[in-house]
Amino acid sequence: MKIVFHKHFEKQFLKLRPAEKKRFKERKDIFMHDPYHPVLNNHPLRGTYKGYRSINVGGDLRAVYTLVNDDAAFFVAIDRHSNLYS
Repeated sequence: MKIVFHKHFEKQFLKLRPAEKKRFKERKDIFMHDPYHPVLNNHPLRGTYKGYRSINVGGDLRAVYTLVNDDAAFFVAIDRHSNLYS
């Protein structure tokens, strides 16, 4: 699967701690091979992010994305659960 990052996602990613960046890279590799792997807790979102999906990066960190097609995902945000869904 191909992954594209929104400019907003890239800015948020740069603000993460090194351990969080490493954890996202590990989860991204899992996502590329199996987007619905149980460790990702991949689920659809409601409200503001209706039409998007979220994966668990670790702890309270979530990555929000949408599928462009069967082979491409567009990641739009990465942040704490409380910041994304408040």
